[in-house]
Amino acid sequence: MKPEFSILVICLNPGDKLGMTLESIRKQTYRNYEVIVKDGLSDDGSAAYARAAAEGFPALRVFEKKDGGIYDAMNQAVQAAEGKFVYFLNCGDRFYHEKALEEVSGLIAAHPVETGIYYGNIFERLTGREVASNPRLDAFGCYRNVPCHQACFYDRKLLLAHPFDTKYRVRADYEQFLWCFFAKTPKKTSFIYGDILIADYEGGGFSETKKNRRISAAEHREIVGKYMSAGQIWKYRMILWATFAPLRTWLAKNRATSGLYNGLKKKIYGKG
Repeated sequence: MKPEFSILVICLNPGDKLGMTLESIRKQTYRNYEVIVKDGLSDDGSAAYARAAAEGFPALRVFEKKDGGIYDAMNQAVQAAEGKFVYFLNCGDRFYHEKALEEVSGLIAAHPVETGIYYGNIFERLTGREVASNPRLDAFGCYRNVPCHQACFYDRKLLLAHPFDTKYRVRADYEQFLWCFFAKTPKKTSFIYGDILIADYEGGGFSETKKNRRISAAEHREIVGKYMSAGQIWKYRMILWATFAPLRTWLAKNRATSGLYNGLKKKIYGKG
């Protein structure tokens, strides 16, 4: 019997972060899952550690292969997965609590769809605050921001039909999400939100360095141009300008103000 979830942990020289992440998976009360550690030929002993951990953790498989970067590694891991739903948990990230998978499985059972992405919220360790996802996605929501991938459980069919485009260095997960939202083949994807705190997200990683933020902005412009009209893009830019988007981003990322900002955002989402 195939597992409901494939939890994919991508790593390259992660140090002791790998053990922390695996331990948070091992503690889950829900057990119908597999874990795949996709190691890009680490030289810090991580692969050996994972292989040793697998001896007492039957759900864990270790997959060692050279890759062309994080998105190529994610595609390789998806190919190796066997679960109905795929979830990426980066080294250094962890499930927020022991019943996270149990609650997500309950959400899936309560809202069955043919092809879907189920998502919830994350706890951001840098700011020490919960970050709520938009419970009602629309085109503007996709332009502005999509749920963090540590909040999302993807139907594996979606990732096989449209793998991460490795030409994007920072935003391939964003491009893949927009394809899921806008594509209508073979059938439009359903997006199901649950008010579930899924992951404790480390933050400050690959996509958040100063250099990669510049790359991210350029890739965002290219990607939205693939899926949205020029009129839509202009409209959404004007909305963000008029609603002080840079200031709101600063408030969300500042440890002193993030609690108030994210609390208000969650209340607004609840009333929308």
